Amino acid sequence: MGIGDKMKNAAESAKGKVKERTGDATDNEDLQAEGQADKTKADLKQAGEKAKDAFRE
Repeated sequence: MGIGDKMKNAAESAKGKVKERTGDATDNEDLQAEGQADKTKADLKQAGEKAKDAFRE
């Protein structure tokens, strides 16, 4: 996995965490759900990249 991909996934995950916490703090369920979705999407991308790396070795 390239360092650029790692950075993008980490940034997307962090963005999701911020949205989730902001939604929780403001009782905005839509924002909270959107943040959880962003985090999950980033985690799945990260897992996919790790799987690709495992097959390359």
